[in-house]
Amino acid sequence: MEANISSEFDVIVVGSGISGGWAVKEFTEKGFKTLLIERGRMVKHMKDYPTAMMDTWAFEHRGQKTQRDYQENKLISKHYAYGEATRHFYVNDAEQAYIQEKPFDWIRGYQLGGKSLLWARQTQRWSDFEFEAPSRFNYSIDWPIRYKDLAPWYSHVERFVGIAGNRDGIVNMPDSEVVGAFEMNQVERYIADAIDSHYLDRKAIIGRCANLVALKETQRQQGRTQCMARSLCERGCPFGAYFSSNASTIPYAEKTGNLTICTDSIVESVIYDEQLGRAVGVQVVDAHTMKRSQYRAKVIFLNAATLNSNLILLNSRSNRFPNGLGNDSGLLGRFITFHNYRGRITAEIKGFEDSYYYGRRPTQVFIPAFRNIHAKAGSFKGSYLIAYSAVRDGWGRALPEEGLGHAFKDALLEPGPWKVSMMMQGEVLPIYENHVRLSSDQVDKYGMPQLITSIGYTDNDVAMMEDFFSEGGQMLEKAGCINIEKLDQHIAFGRQPGLEVHDVGGVRMGHDPNNSLLNAHNQMHHCKNVFVTDGACMTSIGNQNPSLTFMALTARAVDYAADQLKNGSIS
Repeated sequence: MEANISSEFDVIVVGSGISGGWAVKEFTEKGFKTLLIERGRMVKHMKDYPTAMMDTWAFEHRGQKTQRDYQENKLISKHYAYGEATRHFYVNDAEQAYIQEKPFDWIRGYQLGGKSLLWARQTQRWSDFEFEAPSRFNYSIDWPIRYKDLAPWYSHVERFVGIAGNRDGIVNMPDSEVVGAFEMNQVERYIADAIDSHYLDRKAIIGRCANLVALKETQRQQGRTQCMARSLCERGCPFGAYFSSNASTIPYAEKTGNLTICTDSIVESVIYDEQLGRAVGVQVVDAHTMKRSQYRAKVIFLNAATLNSNLILLNSRSNRFPNGLGNDSGLLGRFITFHNYRGRITAEIKGFEDSYYYGRRPTQVFIPAFRNIHAKAGSFKGSYLIAYSAVRDGWGRALPEEGLGHAFKDALLEPGPWKVSMMMQGEVLPIYENHVRLSSDQVDKYGMPQLITSIGYTDNDVAMMEDFFSEGGQMLEKAGCINIEKLDQHIAFGRQPGLEVHDVGGVRMGHDPNNSLLNAHNQMHHCKNVFVTDGACMTSIGNQNPSLTFMALTARAVDYAADQLKNGSIS
């Protein structure tokens, strides 16, 4: 639906992913006329999930990546979920050129709903251990909020989303509002019990995720149904069983009558009025005609995802802000961070050959962080959590000897040995050197400056990985695992920053305008009617999956901005 460019909206929300969907839901429910701008195409829930119900053999290439994918989309095709069944939800490499000063895989999905159609759906709360860690361990500025500030908003979001998980009583991963939980299989439970019996500082739990293992009335009102455990989530879920903007927040906002959606519109910059001393709207480029136009509003929420929100602000230059909107500190685009996924451990375990499992559970087993929580680790700063799963080899495994006929077919029907896979998700410290900036001479196909990414690993990331290898290997060994192998995925597979799709920072929150861009309510220090509530706002990355925190921060910031609008503080 095209917006009338002569209209004055109460609010403009840029980006329709996890956080943008929450922004429009909250604003429209409060009665504000809201314009949602998405640079990609329209995608309607159910209607525009073309491969959701297809069987593997119905695809020409059985759902796999093709040589054409590798040639034409060398970057985006690296993502684990990219393939014949999902490529329509990813941006093509040629769509938005950027410059990698250091190797960085920028994973993007441009359509209504953004990457909420592609996310891994893991949802863990932060605790005060994460909010206080940067100042406690002296590796970044202090967060301007604490857990108590966000706790009610976590609950607000979780009750709407529907979180699968248990109430585990872990101080540095506070309990969520849950609808039920998936279960560990027998081997995972055995390893969890072994960890519990050998360690006092760690506990294995089933991962909390945004898949409806069961429903409550709130989810029924959204028209969503229970998870079928198909593990085809990234194709788009016709059941609405996993949370996405398309299945949940955007339709909810549309029902209010207060939402206007404008797709295929690329926000080029935020327009700052020098006389009024505030932002008055955004300038957009039509993705098809290249025509430029402007939309106006009283409040602007940037939710374009971390790097694009940085790009938009850096490109929003004026006499007042020659280096980008709100950038008096000169720190816009700095302190980009991400999660360290370098370490992986594999193993085998004997003795459970009479056990199996059913369905494709959409989560793993997690071991919440235990290093740099209660006591300081000696060799590195930051924390990491661990995830593991146990599966049996299937028919595609290599059999001991070749064969033909009935005996060979019968052997394929028997499951193979139990394999265990363990991975780390580590906190990469925010450092000044890890940054993005605009090219002075290279533009993309829409005439916008190309983004330069200069983001990389440090020695701290390597030290953290080595600690994971030591601790993770010991846990598996104590559980009786054999053939334990440790792998640095950066060295072995060239896994670069960005591929985890957890990039955050660049427009960080803080107490002091001299070293941050946003205040405790995600409001720009120097442009009060502009808010940033996607990953760009994060001061540090913690060890947990970040999307739940984006959503809670967004709902909280909308509540604050709505009060500001009502009392005239923002006009």
